[in-house]
Amino acid sequence: MSGPSLGRRQAALGLLASALTLTSCGEPAEEIIPYVEAPEGQVPGLPRRFATTLALNGYGRGVLATCFEGRPVKLEGNALHPASLGGTDAFTEAAILSLYDPDRSRTVRQEGRPASFEAFLSALKPRLAALEARGGAGLHLLTGHVTSPTLRRLIGRLRARFPAAQWHAEEPVDERNALAGAEAAFGQRLRARPRLESARVVLTLDADPLGPGPEQVAHARAFAARRQARRGREAPFLRLYAAEPLLTNTGAKADHRLALRPWEVRDLAIALAARLGAAVAEPDLPPAARRFLDALAADLQAHPGEAVALAGPWAPPELHALVHWINVRLGAPVDYLPAPEPALPLAPLAEALRDGSLDTLLILGANPAYDAPADLGFGEALGKSRALTIHLGPWRDETAMLCRWHLPERHPLEDWADHLAPDGTASIAQPLITPLHGGHSAATVLGLLGGRDGLDAHAALRETWMEAWGEAAFEPLWRQALHDGVVAGSAAVPVLPPAPALPDLPPAPLPPGLALLLRPDPMLWDGRFANNPWLQECPKPLTRQVWGNALLLAPAEARARALRDGDLVRLRLGGRELTAPVMLQPGMAEGVAALHLGGGRQRAGAIGDGIGANAYALRQDAARWMLPGLELEASGEQAELLRPQEAHKLEGESTRLLPTLSLEEFAARAAMPPAEQPQPASLFPAVGGQAGAAWAMVIDTTLCIGCNACVLACRAENNVPVVGPEEVAARRDMHWLRIDTYHLGESEQDPRPGFQPVPCMHCETAPCEPVCPVAASVHDAEGLNVQVYNRCIGTRFCQGNCPYKVRRFNFHGYADGQEYANQGDPLVAAQRNPEVTVRGRGVMEKCTYCTQRISAARRAAAREGREIADGEVQTACQSACPAQAISFGDLKKPGSAVSALRREPQHYALLEELNTRPRTTYLAQARNANPALEDEA
Repeated sequence: MSGPSLGRRQAALGLLASALTLTSCGEPAEEIIPYVEAPEGQVPGLPRRFATTLALNGYGRGVLATCFEGRPVKLEGNALHPASLGGTDAFTEAAILSLYDPDRSRTVRQEGRPASFEAFLSALKPRLAALEARGGAGLHLLTGHVTSPTLRRLIGRLRARFPAAQWHAEEPVDERNALAGAEAAFGQRLRARPRLESARVVLTLDADPLGPGPEQVAHARAFAARRQARRGREAPFLRLYAAEPLLTNTGAKADHRLALRPWEVRDLAIALAARLGAAVAEPDLPPAARRFLDALAADLQAHPGEAVALAGPWAPPELHALVHWINVRLGAPVDYLPAPEPALPLAPLAEALRDGSLDTLLILGANPAYDAPADLGFGEALGKSRALTIHLGPWRDETAMLCRWHLPERHPLEDWADHLAPDGTASIAQPLITPLHGGHSAATVLGLLGGRDGLDAHAALRETWMEAWGEAAFEPLWRQALHDGVVAGSAAVPVLPPAPALPDLPPAPLPPGLALLLRPDPMLWDGRFANNPWLQECPKPLTRQVWGNALLLAPAEARARALRDGDLVRLRLGGRELTAPVMLQPGMAEGVAALHLGGGRQRAGAIGDGIGANAYALRQDAARWMLPGLELEASGEQAELLRPQEAHKLEGESTRLLPTLSLEEFAARAAMPPAEQPQPASLFPAVGGQAGAAWAMVIDTTLCIGCNACVLACRAENNVPVVGPEEVAARRDMHWLRIDTYHLGESEQDPRPGFQPVPCMHCETAPCEPVCPVAASVHDAEGLNVQVYNRCIGTRFCQGNCPYKVRRFNFHGYADGQEYANQGDPLVAAQRNPEVTVRGRGVMEKCTYCTQRISAARRAAAREGREIADGEVQTACQSACPAQAISFGDLKKPGSAVSALRREPQHYALLEELNTRPRTTYLAQARNANPALEDEA
């Protein structure tokens, strides 16, 4: 929330406090290798870049970190890493802010009171000696999903010392159904990895490969490679079918989508298998589903070796097994990788806590007191246990509060680690900054239990890779792996699975009442990111909601229950109750309700506490994703749903703002020679003839998957402040770049959403400029529409005259003395990019095309006596985009990428009829419809 302005003395003291707080900001003691060769020594003011790795659900994604004098300020994708390929997702972009989170744990605690690490060792060592005497019986270890070769090696050493110890692993968003399905089909645990870049027809069965998750970036890049509509391009254009109960990012991009309840998705898959020759009875399907199946089956069979079906992680094991049978039948482009032996699940650990057989529990990074299924009663059992319970984590979260000992964990950007990508490629994470609050590594704590006192993560990592490479070859390979961000040649080798068996597919009984579907939150994932304000304030891709979650219902389902947007309802299931607001979601199947995980945190921190509803309170261990028998009761109260897009809605029909054309229409236009359209007359002075470059941006809406990576990248790069839910409710959000979601379909059952990123248009005849009384909004020598902050007097005339609604006003000092919650902490200021001004109260701001990056490229080119090369300047949004939907460059260069894209037949300008001549333009969506289904469009 906001506070009073700081006086000069207070500001000076705050700056001093910031300097003292950040005395640890600097490069770690161990040698780290810069990604780009830099001059000897550190040049003040010039950034350096380092390769490292961040993990999601245990899987590594490569990043390049930009650091100023040992202070990381921005993360971008590592083009050499197979899970990032140069792009990022929202979680990666926001990770930099979590490094500077003031709520991070700083102190070892015993029973909630500050203690020392030495006191912890004094309590632990006698317990370990007793455990060793009885072979480790009563010792339990709980982790998340671990791919790290080093941590798995140390866990192996621990189990060798304590043979009776038990290792449990728990992830709220896990792969258990997928692995169980592979085991049912092939008799062995295999991970299926589709090669979408080799597919021409894709079917998703309640799957969301373009949605949030460890493989979103790789899937988006592969998807985009097959969805390029370009003049003269002869490569096949992928066709996407989706059958799903809840609208997803993937369903939004589908050429044909069918809203089906989960049990109807299962019936569709069985019917498809029957069409492909499976010895199963074809279930009865509704007429629309049967028509969908007829066209789908013919299309899949017409593309052997280039057609693939996918099932989501929440799909039941028998559906995964059936999909494996279908893919083998189609000769689908799928790689199968062996999965490691599993750790024990969470349920036996909860039972051990209750029956008293547990003596010592070490929890590494997990938070089961919050995210364990409610029927396990894990938090209650942990709180009542008299065992020695130890929690290592970066925050004092719900689990830390119930453990006897809590150890602060280092942030991933402060520590050494290694991870495997989903394809098995190993990468090494190197620290970018001296730990801000000290803290400890998982490797150090595991070393203690394995008999290696004083082991640090750096030494543990080197031991692991020295064993793999040998001492003679180690140093060059180690340095190369740090430099590149990947271990060359380490990807897993696919295996050839045996012939799949058809699973048992008895008729599924119709579930009673309403079925509750649980899904990971697009911005908060499983709740671990709830204390990150960038993610809380970033609109979810399809609902556009911020600062909370809601119970999603199909409009027809809501009408049948006399419910409206914002109605607070009580959810009753299995003897438990939860309250949440209702949100109508077109495109959902009737008979189901959906709720995102990650809300309702109680110990997240100043940002995340009390935001949203806690879906885990209704979750069951045996039914983690679909829970039948949900009862809804209206409370008679209303809650405000925060959706910023409603404050910035453009005037016009959706189909004009975001046009769509078929491949046939595209081909007809492409057959015609490109022609320059004459510009209408304007009273504004021309800007195109000025000296220097003519910077422009083209956004391909066919490729945009609505993931928000660009939105978060813009925020990180340009010091865009958080305003908080109260200001959002007053229609005062501050994003420089937004993604508008339009419903292009003609019915609420088939809304056909489309995504349109909207930065500043940088109009050549900009309506914002002539109305500014102090010339704060002007054109520069390269035609950019710039904002001169120290001239701005806050009349907001420019904002009122902008038809694109891309200007944002600082009604308060959102980054200058009146910050939301704890965002005024000096530590948060350390994240800010020193190349971008921090704006104060009363100033208008907007997208600048990352002018600081243009300036850096201009200076580099001048030093080297050359012109700026095409592609040398990449805006933050462009660099982040996993689908490479954004192109940026100089229009004056005839061969530049943006010049070529502007000549494509589907090129258009947003609100072109206003004659603002925007430098930001678009390519219309191209759709590869199946003619057999097209008459229902």
